[in-house]
Amino acid sequence: MASARAALQLRRQCLAAATNPVLFSGHGLRYRKLEVILTTSIDKLGKAGEVVKVAPGHFRNHLMPKMLAVPNIDKFAILIQEQRKLYQREEEVVKEVTKEDDDARQQEERLKEYQTAAKRLDNALLVLRRYISTGNELRTPVTKDEIVSEVARQLNINIHPDNLHLQSPLASLGEFELPLRLPRDIPRPEGKLQWTLTVKIRRK
Repeated sequence: MASARAALQLRRQCLAAATNPVLFSGHGLRYRKLEVILTTSIDKLGKAGEVVKVAPGHFRNHLMPKMLAVPNIDKFAILIQEQRKLYQREEEVVKEVTKEDDDARQQEERLKEYQTAAKRLDNALLVLRRYISTGNELRTPVTKDEIVSEVARQLNINIHPDNLHLQSPLASLGEFELPLRLPRDIPRPEGKLQWTLTVKIRRK
């Protein structure tokens, strides 16, 4: 808003100056050039803020109506400086907001990925086959690291051992529902208190 007001003020003063007969006192001279300040960079002419010389007709018919340049007068030079400061401040704000938006979008995407993975784990049945010794007792108990490895192999989901709540290795055949420790940002599953992983151990 501030930059728009500055641009409007600049345009009004430029138009007022353009009607000044002193400004175009040399209009009839063939080789007389007019010093102007560029408000924007123009190819083969100069960069924004630079003072260049142009034909009065070119300034009056092309540069001035499009606010591409203003007469090289002190008050316009000051206005150009102030306007560039305003634009610079607004660009900084826009860049800062854009960075925050990007961070929020990335965080939202990560949260969606985590939730999708949590749903797959909660709906999955991880099947392990083990040798038994006597009855339903396993020869070697199933450890947390083994379960994490099987999750990666069977479900193609990488979890950390800390994500799995297992107080002691699984030592018998059967079906076990293991609680999952996931980030609190992930909403709880509908109708359940927490996310879980079902592990079924069968005879090999």
